[in-house]
Amino acid sequence: MNPIGVFGGTFDPIHYGHLRSAHELLYALKLAEVRFLPCGLPPHREPAIASGEQRLAMVRAATAGEHRFVVDDRELRRDGPSYSVDTLLALRAEFPARSLCLMVGMDAFLGLPKWYQWRQLLQLAHLIVAHRPGWVAPDTGPLGELLRDRVTENTDDLHESRAGRIFVHAVTQLEISSSAIRKMTLAGQDPRYLMPDAVREVIMKSGCYSAGLEVSA
Repeated sequence: MNPIGVFGGTFDPIHYGHLRSAHELLYALKLAEVRFLPCGLPPHREPAIASGEQRLAMVRAATAGEHRFVVDDRELRRDGPSYSVDTLLALRAEFPARSLCLMVGMDAFLGLPKWYQWRQLLQLAHLIVAHRPGWVAPDTGPLGELLRDRVTENTDDLHESRAGRIFVHAVTQLEISSSAIRKMTLAGQDPRYLMPDAVREVIMKSGCYSAGLEVSA
């Protein structure tokens, strides 16, 4: 069976940048599905502004039109920080024979050594790095060593083993950020066309980024 893509994030809110990257990786890597996992308590950044329930509603609204986009709320249901290694351990127990592909941006990859039990990640999944212009993969230090040992340019490697490889893939650059959307909404501007209309509707009806809420950068 084809690999499962694992796409975590605060999704505060989810927007077309997230969706386009997931769409391109779904087809480029011939994934069976991309599993969206809204983060409960992010360990490497400030807590989300919208509640877990609101962000889950936004992700469900955004992905409703693609049957291979699956929404997984396990990180919202789990107490404590949402460590990726814990999520992958749970998914590995659920799918012991399947290839898992953890999808991260290049910026997240560059910060990988700060992640909790980061070296265990490749024992549980492949690492898919969504590359954007302006980022340069390291060739020294622990990440440079990791790339030399684990990188592949062959998607078949992701299908033939359950975990352990790094695949770097360029995705379309869309200059959209969740923080900019939050600031725009707080300022009374309409975020239309930066996300699916169904996500915009959740934002407008819930007032999750309205005046009175602090908007983090």
